[in-house]
Amino acid sequence: MAAPNLKKAVLAYSGGLDTSVILPWLRETYGCEVVAFVADVGQGGGELDGIVEKAKQSGASEVYVEDLREEFVTEYLWPMLKAGAVYEGKYLLGTSIARPLIAKKQVEVARRSGADAVAHGATGKGNDQVRFELTFMALAPDLAVLAPWRDPRWTLTSREAAVEYAEARGIPIAQSKQNIYSRDRNLWHLSHEGAELEDPAGEPLDRVFTLSNPLSQAPDEPEYVEVELEAGVPVGLDGERLGPVEIVERLNALGGKHAVGQVDLVENRRVGIKSRGVYETPGGTILYAAHAALEALCLDRETLHTKEQVALWYADLVYDGRWFSMLREALDAFVDRTQRNVTGTVRLRLTKGHVVYAGATSPHSLYSEDLASFVMGEEYDPADATGFIHLFGLPMKVQGLARRKEQGE
Repeated sequence: MAAPNLKKAVLAYSGGLDTSVILPWLRETYGCEVVAFVADVGQGGGELDGIVEKAKQSGASEVYVEDLREEFVTEYLWPMLKAGAVYEGKYLLGTSIARPLIAKKQVEVARRSGADAVAHGATGKGNDQVRFELTFMALAPDLAVLAPWRDPRWTLTSREAAVEYAEARGIPIAQSKQNIYSRDRNLWHLSHEGAELEDPAGEPLDRVFTLSNPLSQAPDEPEYVEVELEAGVPVGLDGERLGPVEIVERLNALGGKHAVGQVDLVENRRVGIKSRGVYETPGGTILYAAHAALEALCLDRETLHTKEQVALWYADLVYDGRWFSMLREALDAFVDRTQRNVTGTVRLRLTKGHVVYAGATSPHSLYSEDLASFVMGEEYDPADATGFIHLFGLPMKVQGLARRKEQGE
């Protein structure tokens, strides 16, 4: 609940439909000063053009814009990539992983500006309200939290109503009643929800795809890319050392060209609702494929299999917004230890929406051609397998004997 007599609130402001109407609504409803905080996490597409002027036109007393792209990649995306976190087998967590960073910086702006509250535009049915507020609880439990979508005075319960509210106040918006997808974009991905996508019986129309070509328009000729990693972290492409942001940007362009990274998913939200989303993550999909291929070379069986379990826990943790938790720190410690030897180069073929393994090399590879060969050599004595199989299968043999005895055989 919001504390009474608020003086100043910091709103996580994107300039999209929801936050465009929430900013004046907060001023009108709470009578408080509203500071707009804009996080540049690589939205691109001109989303931040004129955003300072727009926020002020909407009534913001101050506007903070921070370029968080490199921190987003190095401190959030790379740890998630190293963990191999994928939610429900498909979702590469593009929206989920950005929220803790945005909320963290929002808290920092609240401290600098002397605010006594933070606000977000997440809907009452969505995951983002959980992600924002868990971060607020972890980093600033003393600040009041304003969540208009859960306020009984909030009446803008449809995107159509929000459009009308904005138009009545002369607030410029990108959405219209004809083109009304709910989208979230950052350097890692672009998500699409709403409109006809709410019916899981239909397939996405080609017009949905923005970061990538529709599959029907992907080129017929495949294209190769080599990804270089050091200790699990991408450091270069095609023999060229690159910065973290540039790696993701280049792979987004390349993967998007070939319709790579398109996911259509009915997912289980943290709040208990199933929702249908279409995600585009071209660069991330390529990087996950490269990282997994290198781990297959460099990790032993038990470590790899244990890490697969950790990846599931890590994905749930990111999806739920529990980034600033002891568990995430503990899992990172495990993951970082597994990544020490995950160094090398992976070659991939991009073709018609697919990322195909085309070879990998590593100075720490555990793959031995001599052992893998069908030709028996000195390194492997097949007679050793006899004792191993006898001991490994002994419990099953005992169970089999007991079963025969029970059956009177």
